[in-house]
Amino acid sequence: MDSASERRTVRVTIYNHPYTLAVSGESGEVEALAHSVDQLMTDIAHQAGNVDGSSVAVLACLHLADRLRGMEQELADFRDRVDEKSRQFSILLDEAIR
Repeated sequence: MDSASERRTVRVTIYNHPYTLAVSGESGEVEALAHSVDQLMTDIAHQAGNVDGSSVAVLACLHLADRLRGMEQELADFRDRVDEKSRQFSILLDEAIR
């Protein structure tokens, strides 16, 4: 079956603005993501005070970009640890085989 035929629409509201999105996967996942973004923007608006929606969106993007960078760093650190452990295990295996 063609992936375009599996697409469906889901309606979400983010920061009091309705959006209709085309999704090919689970609509529940998109709804959950939209809810998270909505909650983040609402929290930022409450903390920032009297700021316009565009500023709230930019601050939310910066927050998400910061979280993404942190997770990318964590992943890089994890990969480094896995690589180091793999080297250590390879050395131990070589020694055990000899």
